[in-house]
Amino acid sequence: MPDELGLGVLLFIPYREMERRVFAALEEAGHPLTPAQARLLARIDPGGSRAADLAESAQVTKQTAAYLVEQLERAGYVERVPDPSDGRARLVRLTARAESARPVADAATAAVEAEWLAHLGPRRLAALRDALTRLRDITDPYQDRD
Repeated sequence: MPDELGLGVLLFIPYREMERRVFAALEEAGHPLTPAQARLLARIDPGGSRAADLAESAQVTKQTAAYLVEQLERAGYVERVPDPSDGRARLVRLTARAESARPVADAATAAVEAEWLAHLGPRRLAALRDALTRLRDITDPYQDRD
């Protein structure tokens, strides 16, 4: 069928809408984050992360990660502190401002998922989640870091 959309596009369209809704909610709540900034924030470990590790897990260059960390630090979402395991290194840690954005994003995500549940029904949504979880086994090199 020539008009049939590929799986990549079919995966991307609902993701893009969820992302749009999450960022709109964050903006409305006073957290004007970009997708690149949010992706980096999401990868910061609870005790802090080195910028080089963030670059690797976000699959960006070290320069890009450093630039995003600078932006996030100026906006009050992260702080850089000495790494207790290496006095020469610094860790990037989330601030209270970053933590206050999480419930906003979580609520927006939950609202979208509730709409999907209402549209698809519990069986289809469970099947979708199961299929995507199984695909993660062969597509996500970072799943063990969650």
